[in-house]
Amino acid sequence: MGVRLRRSTRHELGVLLAACRSDTLTYEPSGGSLDGTTPPGLRRHQWTTALWGRDAFDRAVDALRGWVVHQGAGLEVAADGPIAVGTNVALNAPLPIGFIDATCRIVAVVDEPDRKGFAYGTLSVHPERGEEAFLVIRDDDGIVHFNIEAISQPTHPLARRVPAVADRLQDTAGRRYLAAMTAITA
Repeated sequence: MGVRLRRSTRHELGVLLAACRSDTLTYEPSGGSLDGTTPPGLRRHQWTTALWGRDAFDRAVDALRGWVVHQGAGLEVAADGPIAVGTNVALNAPLPIGFIDATCRIVAVVDEPDRKGFAYGTLSVHPERGEEAFLVIRDDDGIVHFNIEAISQPTHPLARRVPAVADRLQDTAGRRYLAAMTAITA
C-alpha cells in the first residue's frame, strides 16, 4: 500500500493499474456488500442520501459509470475498462495528511430498471480488505437514493492498532461520496 505526501501522477496510477491485473481479491466470498451478508472478520458500514432534482436517477447513474462521484470525492481514478465485472481500478485518495493508493476489482454490476450500480473488492494494494457497493435506487414513490454499503477490515498495521481512526477515515470517505453525488444531481 502506497502512502504518499503528494498525489499520484496519472503515470504512477497507470503503473499501479497494470500491476494489479494479476492480483487476487483479499477477501472471500465476494458479493456480501450487495446481498447483506457480512463475512467473518469484516464489519458492515452504510451511508445513504436522498437525491433531488430533475432526472436525478439518470444523472446519478451516469456519475457512477463515469467515476465522477469518486473524482468529486477527491479521488484520482484509473480503470482498465468500463464498469463491468473484472474491471480493475487504481485509486489515489486524500488522507488528512498526504494520499494513499489503492487497487480494486469490480466484482458485481447491478443493472435493473430502478437499481443500478456496482461493487468492487479490494486487491493487495489497499488499506482495507473487503468490498464496497455503490447503488442508485429509485423507490416505488419515485424518490432516488444513493446508497453505499461496505464490508471491510483495516489491513494497515497502524489502522489495525487504532481501528477507530480507520473507521473515521472510512466514514469521511463515505460522506465525501454522498456530498459529491448530492452536488452532481442537484
